[in-house]
Amino acid sequence: MNVIILLILPLAAAVLSFLPIRRLASGVTVVSSLVVLVVSAQIAGQVVSAGPVVAFPKWIAVDGLSALMLLLIAFVGAMAAFFSLGYMSSNSHEPRRLRLYYANFNLFIFSMLAIPVLVEPTLVWIVVELTTLCSALLVCFENTHEALEAAWKYVVLSLMGAAVALLGFLMLFAAMQVAGGGTYTWDGLVAAAPRMPAVLLEAAFVMILVGLGTKAGLVPMHTWLPDAHSQAPSPVCALLSGVETTAVLYVILRLFPILKGTSAHAEVWAVVFGLVSVGVAAFLLLQVSDYKRMFAFSTVEHMGIILLAAGLGTSSAHYGALYQALSHTLTKSFCFFAAGATLLAVGTREISSVRGLIRTSPVAGASLLLGGLAIAGAPPFAVFLSEFSIFRAGLAKGQYLAMALLVFFVAIGFFGILQHLNHMVFGTSNGDEKPGVRLPASCVVVLCVVALLVIGLGLYLPEPLHQLLRLGAAALER
Repeated sequence: MNVIILLILPLAAAVLSFLPIRRLASGVTVVSSLVVLVVSAQIAGQVVSAGPVVAFPKWIAVDGLSALMLLLIAFVGAMAAFFSLGYMSSNSHEPRRLRLYYANFNLFIFSMLAIPVLVEPTLVWIVVELTTLCSALLVCFENTHEALEAAWKYVVLSLMGAAVALLGFLMLFAAMQVAGGGTYTWDGLVAAAPRMPAVLLEAAFVMILVGLGTKAGLVPMHTWLPDAHSQAPSPVCALLSGVETTAVLYVILRLFPILKGTSAHAEVWAVVFGLVSVGVAAFLLLQVSDYKRMFAFSTVEHMGIILLAAGLGTSSAHYGALYQALSHTLTKSFCFFAAGATLLAVGTREISSVRGLIRTSPVAGASLLLGGLAIAGAPPFAVFLSEFSIFRAGLAKGQYLAMALLVFFVAIGFFGILQHLNHMVFGTSNGDEKPGVRLPASCVVVLCVVALLVIGLGLYLPEPLHQLLRLGAAALER
């Protein structure tokens, strides 16, 4: 029943957001998001203590992997909703446009929550594409030429990828029929996989990897991502970069148990695509000129790292992949909240135009520096620990060349991010430094809450969260 409530709440909030009552849209969005977070935590706790939760057999269920995704989506959704209170009110938007923003925001949350709870692959494909439609309206919310262009590029590339992914899912269904049929669910596909033709399985995997990889931001299908993330409102960027890409990658990860033990080369494809994404993103980080695009390219890098870890194929690597997904989601959402605070303080996204931020706006400067260090993989933050666990798993598997390349690319990305942030936070401006704008209280609260988690998870991983990661990794091992 809790799973159904989880899906109903954002839909109800979306409907209420259209009512022309002052501050109702923002209020119901925050309340709905907080309740969704509480319910998601309850479901995750139930999965850890008692096993998978089944709401409707063959349709809606939650295991360790999907519970982890639910929790991440709900948390970032709640933080983005609260951050939006101050961020959106600081700009002069008409009440009607704000109601539209919150309505689309809630529909976007609903579509992402539906991805991990649905167990029928075709329905999962439908809600993945629903995330495109809902988020595209948020990307172009500012209604500028650049925002409209970014949204159009996002929609076109995502829908092209959707067509390829759909063909892959249909091929997966055909392979199941060749194997004698069965229930077309994730579990049903795993059970039927040993009887499926390996050629069909591998072709389906490649098509889904390319198709959904477009939305996940994998190279070379990543080109929409930096444009969309530079133009969307910062709370939306936190959702796009923090959880939407991870949720779509979750669908690709669901294919690994299906291909495990077959002669298909899914793991090789994953390692190659992962390394290419990490490498290209690392070099792009050196020459970026927009700090929101910088964090977007970092997302491309991290999606590649997660896919690479999944391709290593061992239980420790799968645990590292999910640990990386957890640390990326929390840290990247914090980075975009910090970027939003910086944009409010200085009014520009250009890296070259921001100097001495720690002096003009200490909260924005400290947050941007903390986020940059954390997402670049500096110790003792969680991203460092997750990347180190993947490195160890790769060495244990004997993937020495892949791990050497991974360390090389991560080091380039690290120096690229820190080089830009050093000038922005501590640099000296050519003219007089003007005091930054006072940040809204809701923005400061969100920055503090997420910063505590980003720092805390680098020092200590709570046992329930460790068990959830372990159960998620076990779901990839079946």
